[in-house]
Amino acid sequence: MNRKTFRLVVFLAAISIGGILFIQIFWMGKAFDLSNKQFEHNVNLALLNVTSTLCEINQNEILPDPIEQLSSNYFIVNLNNKIAPEILETILKSEFQKREIAEDFEYGVFDCTNREMVYGRYINLKENTTSSPASSTFPQLNKDAYYFGVYFPNKTSTLAGEMWIWGFSSIVLLIVVVFFGYTLLAIFRQKKLSEIQKDFINNMTHEFKTPISTIALSSDVLQSKEIANQPERLSQYAQIIKKEATRLQNQVDRVLQMATVEKNTISLTKQELNLNELIDQSIQSAQLNLPNGGQISFDNRAKETILSADKVHLTNIIYNLLDNALKYNENIPKVAVSTHSDKNTLTIIIKDNGQGIDKKEQDLIFKKFYRVPTGNVHNVKGFGLGLYYVKMIVEAHKGRISLESSPSGTAFTIHLPKS
Repeated sequence: MNRKTFRLVVFLAAISIGGILFIQIFWMGKAFDLSNKQFEHNVNLALLNVTSTLCEINQNEILPDPIEQLSSNYFIVNLNNKIAPEILETILKSEFQKREIAEDFEYGVFDCTNREMVYGRYINLKENTTSSPASSTFPQLNKDAYYFGVYFPNKTSTLAGEMWIWGFSSIVLLIVVVFFGYTLLAIFRQKKLSEIQKDFINNMTHEFKTPISTIALSSDVLQSKEIANQPERLSQYAQIIKKEATRLQNQVDRVLQMATVEKNTISLTKQELNLNELIDQSIQSAQLNLPNGGQISFDNRAKETILSADKVHLTNIIYNLLDNALKYNENIPKVAVSTHSDKNTLTIIIKDNGQGIDKKEQDLIFKKFYRVPTGNVHNVKGFGLGLYYVKMIVEAHKGRISLESSPSGTAFTIHLPKS
């Protein structure tokens, strides 16, 4: 699957999941509105019957539109006569039970004489209990008529509780969405890893192909009968074979290093070392690859250069940084190595005069197999393992590495504890 198709599939899948979520939320809202309307309808019918019963008892006529809904859970009923609270409570319970309204409610009776709600109770229909006075305050209305109010304090939570199947389905859908997101993340990571591995194999093939071809050609020349009579030429091709064999060995060693250099699995053989001597040895090795006009300088400002470290690994990381400073430099290399120290730390700075590293690449170059993209151009050797190896070894020594880069060059700074 190519990248364009993969992105299209991911986009369509995300749209599908988003559509399902939207439909779920939409129908949950519709279901809640329907339950709410059904509840209000049942309450209106029950209160209308309560009004009719009270008017029959008081021998009064029912007022036009006696029921007013002031909010989603507060209703008032207007009457023409005084209201007996005990009778009202009995009728309310009876009518609500007939309409299968099991929601707890409060009621209050308005006294025209004192212009206040003078009586109220909290009714629990499920447990058939009452409490007095009312647990909430009924708003006082600017009315001269008799009326009573009914308030349902837990209406919203009760309706939501009755929609448990919608809640359960929403949780299931949320789990599906989470797993979908996790799956997408895993797919992205796997695809990225696949691209990195493919790039690594291509680089490794390129790195191995050149010396193998050179060795094969040199071997063909050495097999010719005429070469035996040309000692200088024989020696020249033998040196070519040795050089390319050494190159191959170095590449193989670099790959094999990664098999043992994984975080928390690095085995260090520490000993007392002189940092200056290690740097001098690394510079001598790196100078073999130094082009004409190139230069590697060393400025030792460290007062104390003895530290406890693994000699092989520490030599490798210094050489790797020097090697990078040379082979990634499009100019005539001018590499400056310097050291300084404080009470507990030795610091190594390796600075070059190359073209620098782009800001967006700086956080990535320490990742395994990562190489700064150069398209299909293989003008620079490497597998993308060097800086990963450097970082792992530095951290294994309880140190840290950082870099500063600009168009005029890059400086790597290594801080290592003395002990």
